[in-house]
Amino acid sequence: MHDFPLYFELGWQHICDWQGYDHILFVTILCGTYLLTDWRKVLILVTAFTIGHSITLALSALNIVHINTSLIEFLIPVTIVITSLFNIIKKKRSPGTAKVIYALALFFGLIHGLGFSNYLKSLLGKSTNITAQLLAFNLGLEFGQVLIVTAILIVSFILLNIIKIQRREWTLFLSSAIFGIALIMCIERFALIHFK
Repeated sequence: MHDFPLYFELGWQHICDWQGYDHILFVTILCGTYLLTDWRKVLILVTAFTIGHSITLALSALNIVHINTSLIEFLIPVTIVITSLFNIIKKKRSPGTAKVIYALALFFGLIHGLGFSNYLKSLLGKSTNITAQLLAFNLGLEFGQVLIVTAILIVSFILLNIIKIQRREWTLFLSSAIFGIALIMCIERFALIHFK
């Protein structure tokens, strides 16, 4: 457990790292269209994503699941593109829409967990007893995710309530901008996929 603070720090720094901004983009597009008053919905959404990536992070770090790394690196921006498109197409949120979003967050969390696991496996090396490190790293990821979500909700609050931008305009702007960035990432990463 003496490694706990180290792996916790590595976890939150990894998700907040601008070098790997694809995870920041995903959390932004997932939560950026909500209001501060929607914090319960955001909590459920982030929890669904957390469950997904916790499962595959553990399975991959424990060498139970092996997936082509270049394919995962391509699929991560695909999740961002799909989420962006969903935000652009859906004008109103209904209970049915919320269920679809939660299911997507859970499923896409599985993909992102595989992406996180590559980094974690490189840190762990040949260690065999990794439960404490895995827990610390995952909690660090969650802490970083909470920081990102909090920042996003504050920015949304300022834009919608103080500057008075219309919510739909903000959703379209944010979703379109992130869609464009993620689409470029998809194109670039598709060329790097190594099929075995």
